[in-house]
Amino acid sequence: MASPLSASPYEVLGVAPSASNEELRRAYRARLRSSHPDTGGEASEFHAVQAAWELVGTPESRALYDRQGGTSPGETFAARPARPSTGSRPQARSYGHPGGWRREKYLGLMREWVGRGAALPDPYDPALVRSAPRDIRHVLSDALAEEATARALTDLGLAFTIWHDVATSEGGTSYSPDDDGQKLDHIVLGPTGLFAVLSEDWGAPVRIKRSEIIGENLVDGERPFHSLAARAKVIARAAKVRFTALVVVIPDDAFPESLTEVGKVRGLPAVLVHRSRLPGLMRSGIDNDDPVGGNELFDARTRLQATVRFV
Repeated sequence: MASPLSASPYEVLGVAPSASNEELRRAYRARLRSSHPDTGGEASEFHAVQAAWELVGTPESRALYDRQGGTSPGETFAARPARPSTGSRPQARSYGHPGGWRREKYLGLMREWVGRGAALPDPYDPALVRSAPRDIRHVLSDALAEEATARALTDLGLAFTIWHDVATSEGGTSYSPDDDGQKLDHIVLGPTGLFAVLSEDWGAPVRIKRSEIIGENLVDGERPFHSLAARAKVIARAAKVRFTALVVVIPDDAFPESLTEVGKVRGLPAVLVHRSRLPGLMRSGIDNDDPVGGNELFDARTRLQATVRFV
């Protein structure tokens, strides 16, 4: 899935969109050498350089890319609902609207940025999205990430219950546009435990340092695991439940390892996981988990159902 925060091929190659074909070729060769793993580069960066060249490396492909307003063929940022089950297995119980609040915020910010009275026939037009300020694109990228996580969790089965876009204002009963981030993207309850889940896409690779996520595209002071722990605590206190772990879900190409336990944050195990690996993590749990029994599972679900409010 394309990200609204993804760098353009020109940005990846380090040239201006007006660069000549020869300048583009020289930049590609230089970036290929500097990013190659054999010369100390990162594999993810090396692959990004190759992908950028595929989009603009020939006059024909470059002309097509430029005509499409700097977007890839078939690229779309419109909402995609959770997929229907393709088999006979029942789907997980699911409540709330994944990505819904951020979609609404994105539309408001986009209308404000375009200008009052200006026509906005398609707020998800890829060329328009790419031209918007980064903070607006990040809101949309988070909405897309939340929707993708919801689709990944769909087929967990009836033993699992999922709540999306859960308000975490004090008491869990109020929420306003100024409370940006004061919500839990997803709560997942199943036989392997109770998980507080954050879906993110920063549009660039991330790293782990001292049990926290860092990266060039995170803003100063951003501490995803610590923020997630604080929001989970509000729900845990209100519903009188105990979370098993904190989980941050990222695109598969954002971190080398598909699943990484980064330590404990505020007393809870913290896990960074690729989106494709998320269903497996929910089914298997983490190494130090004890299975959640039937009565315990029913009690936790009842408490959460009585407590959860949506944004």
